[in-house]
This record gives sequence, C-alpha cells and structure tokens, in this order.
Amino acid sequence: MAMSKAMAHQPDGGARPIHFAALLGGNIALALGPMWVRLADSGPVSAGFWRLALAVPFFVLLARMNRQPLTGAPRKVLWGVLAGGVFFALDLSSWHLGIELTRLGNATLFGNAGSILIAAWGLIALRRWPRVPEWLAFGAAMVGSAVLLGRSLQIDHTTLIGDLLCLLAGFLYTFYILLAQRGRALLGSWALLFWSSLIGLPVMAGGALLLGEPFWPTNWLPVIGLSITSQLIGQGLLVYALRHFPPLVIGLALLTQPTVSVAIGWIWFHEVLGPLDLLGMALVAAGLVLARVAERPQAPPLEGEERP
Repeated sequence: MAMSKAMAHQPDGGARPIHFAALLGGNIALALGPMWVRLADSGPVSAGFWRLALAVPFFVLLARMNRQPLTGAPRKVLWGVLAGGVFFALDLSSWHLGIELTRLGNATLFGNAGSILIAAWGLIALRRWPRVPEWLAFGAAMVGSAVLLGRSLQIDHTTLIGDLLCLLAGFLYTFYILLAQRGRALLGSWALLFWSSLIGLPVMAGGALLLGEPFWPTNWLPVIGLSITSQLIGQGLLVYALRHFPPLVIGLALLTQPTVSVAIGWIWFHEVLGPLDLLGMALVAAGLVLARVAERPQAPPLEGEERP
C-alpha cells in the first residue's frame, strides 16, 4: 500500500527517458498484481502471505545495498512501524479478498483511493479549507465511486461487497502510510518495506487460517509472479523514478494501473464494462490525478507511494 499515496515532493529536474520508462514500468508491474491473485490456487489472503514472505530476503538485500539500517530506530518509531505493519497486512488482506469478488478495474481504482484520503487528512492536519483542485478531486472521486458502486449493485451483491472491501483496503492503507512516515524517514524505503512485510506475515497467516483458506499453493507460479511484480519490480522501479517527476506526471502515470487491469479483466477474465462503468472509472481516475496535482511541493516524497 504503499506505496500510494501521500505527500508531494519537489522533482529534482533530471528526468530522463529511463526515468519515464521506470515510472510506467513500475505502474504496469503493480497492475499485474490483481491478475496473479485471481490465478493463485491458494486463498487470496494466503497469496498475500506468500507475496510478502518471498520478498522479505530481497528487501534485506536491497536495504543493505542502499545502506539503510534494519535496526536502531527509537522505540516510538518502532511502535509506529509495528502498527503500520499490522495495517499493511489488513490492507492487503482486504484488497486481495475484494479482488476475488469484483472487477479488476474497480479493485485497482478503489485500492488506490488512499491518494485522495491522504489529501483529505493533510487538509485536516493543516486546518485549512480545500482549494479548487482539491474540491474537484474529492467531488470527482465521490461521484465516480457512487456510479461504480451502483453499477456493482446492479450486477450482483457479491460484486458490491468486493468494491467495499477494496475501498476498505484504501482506508487501511492510508493508516499504514500515516503511521509509517517517521519510520521511512529514519530507516529508508526498503528497510520499512522489510519490517512492514515481516510484521504482516503472522497477521496474514492467522487471517488465512481463520478463513479456512488453502494455504500452500500447488502451483507456485502465480504467487512468485505476484511477489516479483508487486513487491519487487513495481516498488523498485517506483522508488527509482518518483523523485524525478512532479505530482501531475505521477498522477497521470498512476492511470496506467486501472487501464492495464481493465484490459486484463476483459481479455483474461471476460469482464465486460458498460458506458456507466467507464464514466465512473474516468471520474475516480480524474480524482486521483487532481489529488496529485493539488499536492504541495514542500514535503519530501514517500518513495514507493503507489500501492505495492
């Protein structure tokens, strides 16, 4: 969850074609995550467990390579990282459950709703009234969400439940980002991902067992693909690219995620979208972009802010 979502930043002005390729490639890699969840023969929460477990050794290596300490943070920061890791696990569990029940495009859009939620939290923290781009972002996202939820209710109550689970994931991911901010500043992105993943493992294992899911996959390809694309390639490319771009470019690049997810849902899972679905998705997508545009450039980036 990562992961998406908060804080504006000042680009360093050195964006090159390789940075654009990394930005788009990272978003495309993240968009493949819901497909792997659907294809996994373990349960959706179990797939999330393996997604994290298989990535943990690589996070250790990446943290060491980037000289990010895995220990030594103050106790207050560690408590925040611990709480953030629990929210991260609950976020992934809710999102993966929702992916199984709703359309892939809806899952990707609602799962990334944290961009708008964190923008709203920023206004509360600053105690100021929203500016025009922020009003437009909130309005577009609310109307678009209402359209998509209404369409899901028309299709099947199960689809609506899937949408709500993905929205819940967006809320949970917001708490993860807010709790993990200080830990990211002191430890670094890869060290934080290591601790978040490690803390999330027992939470997700317990959730999978409580739900009675199949835990051990018989076909390891989907969970390995999920871990590589969502946890390693997607995050790695975004950590590399995000600092080079202004919020508008990042917001527009974020739209590649639902676009790719819709295409996968149509080609692979035969999901059909009507005009109202496309309208709702366009409005939510516009809200995500406007939320990025409205960000202030004073704060440093939370690297890897797109959903992991």
